[in-house]
Amino acid sequence: MSSTTQLIPSAPADKKETSIVGRGNKEGNRLFREWYGELTSAPERKEHSAYVFVMGSLAEILRSFDIHTIFPEINGLQQAVRHVADDYIGQAEDYGFSADVCGYVKADVGLQLRGGDHPMGKIPPPSLAVYTNACNTYVKWAEIWERMYHVPTFTMDIPGSRAAGRLTWPGQVDFENDRKYVAGQINELIKLCEQVTGRSFDIDKLRETMAHTNTMSRKWKRLIELNKSTPAVYNAVTDGTVFLGMMNGYRGRPEGAKYFTDLVEEMEYKAANGIGTPFEEKYRLAFVGVPCYPIFRRFSEMFTEWGGSFVGSSYLWFASGGANLGYEYDLDHPLESLAEGLLVTVRDSMDSMFYSDKNLIDMIEPYGIDGIVYHPIKSCRTVSTGLADNRRAVMEATDVATLFVESDHMDKRVVSEAQLKNRVDAFFEGLATRRQRLTSTGPQNGRA
Repeated sequence: MSSTTQLIPSAPADKKETSIVGRGNKEGNRLFREWYGELTSAPERKEHSAYVFVMGSLAEILRSFDIHTIFPEINGLQQAVRHVADDYIGQAEDYGFSADVCGYVKADVGLQLRGGDHPMGKIPPPSLAVYTNACNTYVKWAEIWERMYHVPTFTMDIPGSRAAGRLTWPGQVDFENDRKYVAGQINELIKLCEQVTGRSFDIDKLRETMAHTNTMSRKWKRLIELNKSTPAVYNAVTDGTVFLGMMNGYRGRPEGAKYFTDLVEEMEYKAANGIGTPFEEKYRLAFVGVPCYPIFRRFSEMFTEWGGSFVGSSYLWFASGGANLGYEYDLDHPLESLAEGLLVTVRDSMDSMFYSDKNLIDMIEPYGIDGIVYHPIKSCRTVSTGLADNRRAVMEATDVATLFVESDHMDKRVVSEAQLKNRVDAFFEGLATRRQRLTSTGPQNGRA
């Protein structure tokens, strides 16, 4: 039965289904506009803002001081999907930035040169910048803000995994040494926030924000698990982008905890009633990399027109700051637990970019994956480096079909819709052939 058919409710379920199905996307869009509204009016209320990033935003510490968190990656994404990114990128290049620089960075520079004018509102200048070493670009990006606004910048240095297959975890000597190192940096950030805001640190307020993050992380992990359902209850690329915006923008806030509690309730309902996305699911796919935002809707349609459903995405791992692990803080020991949580989740973010092959292999069977789509982008070498080797490793370990298509997440000058469509069409034609062969010869010859 197609998902479109399933969306036609039976009489007893009519009222509940009408009220719950689609609620997450609708509420997410509403709350996101409110979030931008808060940022726009923050200077009028003399409230402080911090420029941060999705991989290790330190939102819990910042929120304990009532400092707004502003994500340049999210701002850039919104510029791209609203088809205005080229204007900002062009202005940054005229200002002197190379065509090879990350599109997110140039879109942000253009935004700053325009005094914060953004299609979603007015982005206020920062009181400070906070970033981790999860992305090499973060460090140079924050230096731009430091020069523009003469604000303090804080680097949270997270020791990465020692080597593939030799991870360190709580209780091990290396991990405990790393945790002490991160804990010392957290204390430095607290002192900096006290200097910037003129307020004393309130550990009970930190506990409150951490409790909300715990709920969000727990629900995020469950949200990802729920797409094992057939049909998938959401599209991990399109719907997932809405969910990611909420996960980052509302991290540590009661609205965020409520949103994800309600979202999981919606997806549990859809899974229990066999309700999928609004197209017939024929092939179940995993996505690796960052989506193509300049033609976001069309990029998705290239797959859904063939019945391709993205049931999983590495983007939901690293761009959520490692929330996919469902890590929960120990509120009785907030500072120690925050240090541990940063180590665990930011490391996972980095490993999800560089060593995602094992996670992808592990999800093929439980998620019923028919194909994996790799999407390296010109702008971001951090995410894209190694994807070809990653693909090779997955193909050697499994017989799952793969597609490797290149474009960009911001700059439409390097996005060729026609070339993408040709590659996608050929991929699905191959999937159809594999499925026909499987049907005629039996499962011993491999997956569809």
